[in-house]
Amino acid sequence: MAEIPRWIRTSGDVAAVAARLRESSAIALDTESDSLHHYPARLCLVQVADAAGLAHLIDPLSGADLSLLGPVLGDPGILKIVHAGDNDLAALRQRFGFRVTPLFDTYIAARFLGVTELGLDGLLHRFLGVTLGASRQKDDWSVRPLTPAQEAYALDDVRYLIALSEHLGIALEQLGRAGWVREECEALTQLDFAIKPEDPDAYLGLKGARTLSARSRAVLRELHVLREALARSLDRPPFKILGNDVLVALAAARPRDLASLLAVAGANPRAAERFGAALLAAIERAEAIPEGDLPESPRRSHPPLPGRVRRRIDALRAWRGTASERLGLDPGVLLPGRLIERIAEAVPGDVEALSRIDALRSWRVAELGKEIVAVTLEGGFGGTGGLPGSRESAEARQP
Repeated sequence: MAEIPRWIRTSGDVAAVAARLRESSAIALDTESDSLHHYPARLCLVQVADAAGLAHLIDPLSGADLSLLGPVLGDPGILKIVHAGDNDLAALRQRFGFRVTPLFDTYIAARFLGVTELGLDGLLHRFLGVTLGASRQKDDWSVRPLTPAQEAYALDDVRYLIALSEHLGIALEQLGRAGWVREECEALTQLDFAIKPEDPDAYLGLKGARTLSARSRAVLRELHVLREALARSLDRPPFKILGNDVLVALAAARPRDLASLLAVAGANPRAAERFGAALLAAIERAEAIPEGDLPESPRRSHPPLPGRVRRRIDALRAWRGTASERLGLDPGVLLPGRLIERIAEAVPGDVEALSRIDALRSWRVAELGKEIVAVTLEGGFGGTGGLPGSRESAEARQP
């Protein structure tokens, strides 16, 4: 096979590197975007390495046809290695429609080993004795050409991933947790990474938005729409236009002139000079909205939980703390809070019922199911220790 260049910028080179990757048992994969510098963000670089350690930089900005990578990245016979790969998978799905599977995520693997230093540089130093150069995560990866330091950083992100995955895999096998990680990685490949349509109520997700008056919520809505439009027209991330806290502060203060606007915390003179007129106009539009058309008070996303459900949650959290120490795992890995609430509301009476709870994973059911069921049934009765099948447990099963 002819030598393949390090930089892949033509459709022919994409075909050549895809052919080489098809012969590898594993592929290391990473991406870089420009989300800190442009809006909307673009996928600027795809890094790949094969099992022999040969790494390449694929340039999505070059105009080359990258479609031939899709079948390789979805080949069930080739394991794809990533580190904290959810953003990478999302970028590849949204930009090219690629589905990356099967997967081994070294970040997930390290979490299931109880490792606390989860950055790639820390893991490489710990398991391979490799020391990486300075981080370039904040660089603008859309700029061409990349510097030698950027190239080296990008290549290092994939050059050692396969060797790292092998070390982590051995450690997981020794602990009997390899199957746990396989299941978690498979679930990652099944996530919906489609671009979601714009949410007209996204402004309500800003911290402090739900405590505003109806009129101030209307102001915040107008300001949020304005910031989105400015971000797109200026090709700048929204947070570089105005921070969320500033938007909420402006909505609460509802300034009517430039002097009042400048008095709002965070509204720096440069932003006021550049966007002040547009901000004041947005506030004025909101002030003119009739009372009957103001945004309604946001409803609670979840109704208050019944007392027995709260007691089950408390019991499960207490059990989780003890079990996490026993297994050397972060509590959020052992049993995330969202699952605790689902279990407490479902009140499974046995392991089979527990297994039907969405996203619980079979490894949790197999390894911890009996404990989880017992704690749930006992906890709903307020800690009296009712055993499964007893009158107390039957009462605990009621919401």
